[in-house]
Amino acid sequence: MLKSYLPILVFALLGLGIGGALVMLNHLIGPKRRAQTTAANRRRTEPYESGIPVDAAQGLRVGVSFYLIAMLFILFDIEVVFLYPIGVILKPADSVFVLGELVLFVGLLLVAFVYVWRKGALNWR
Repeated sequence: MLKSYLPILVFALLGLGIGGALVMLNHLIGPKRRAQTTAANRRRTEPYESGIPVDAAQGLRVGVSFYLIAMLFILFDIEVVFLYPIGVILKPADSVFVLGELVLFVGLLLVAFVYVWRKGALNWR
């Protein structure tokens, strides 16, 4: 029983060993001094936000429709993931029942999508 856990233990120790060695190597040969605080160095260390100033993002308000569309995307994305196991077993199952379940599931997804579309949740305002 314990022999089956041996590869997991070896990979865990190997991963921790290599990770720790790389961290120590970075600490030993990495740069030690900080750059002088000039205006150019301060701009260089700020995160790049596609040309948008970082300070302007503090007062930026995002509409509720953005969150609604994001949640709908996650919802439909997770539901589509459930189609993968059906695709894997569809040919070996060789059953009309599995095909019926698949058609029912896709039909329910389509009904939910049409409902959300009719309610106007996908309109970007």
